[in-house]
Amino acid sequence: MENANVGLALVGMGLAAIGFLGSGVGLGYMFGKLFESIARQPEMEAKLTKLMWIGLALIEAIALYGLVVAFIIMGKIPSH
Repeated sequence: MENANVGLALVGMGLAAIGFLGSGVGLGYMFGKLFESIARQPEMEAKLTKLMWIGLALIEAIALYGLVVAFIIMGKIPSH
């Protein structure tokens, strides 16, 4: 029974790490759209860049939450 709990904990760690995938996709999409917007309206570069940094912080926070959850789950796994 304990092996099943360890297995489920490992699956939970993997699911928590999926936040990194979403974070990477979100960052790529955000920077792509930022460059596209600056190419269309160069005079808006300062405002768009400021908003980009706010979005970057929020996206990175999601990745860090996933990392913290994975470490919490890892700490709950009993050692042999």
